[in-house]
Amino acid sequence: MAWIINDIKKALAQLRRGQTWLAIGLISLFAFLAYVVSQFAFRTDSVLMFLRHTASSCREMTNGIIIFLFCGMIFFLFTAVLTLGELQRYFDLKQRSAHYQARQTLYWGLGWGAVAIGIAVAALVFFNTYCR
Repeated sequence: MAWIINDIKKALAQLRRGQTWLAIGLISLFAFLAYVVSQFAFRTDSVLMFLRHTASSCREMTNGIIIFLFCGMIFFLFTAVLTLGELQRYFDLKQRSAHYQARQTLYWGLGWGAVAIGIAVAALVFFNTYCR
């Protein structure tokens, strides 16, 4: 029974670290972007339009556009996971005092994060112009 209390204490100690809150913030940002894009995507769904569950006026999408958006979703997921991995690697290298590698990892993490946010923003712009 004491191990449960120790695990709770360790979890609370992790919540006091800024690294934990930064990772939680990144996960929340990526989840929010995915949620907003999915709300736009549901407006364009042909089945929902046929059943009259959506009230938006969007043009019908061709197969090429649907495949392009699907691949964009996959690349968004990959870059978001890559960003979180680079963030974890940065904190690990910083703890080991490997400053050069930590700086390089930070640059890569920022780059992958920018690509992930860019993909989500591009999808939002696309849906915003595609639907009235």
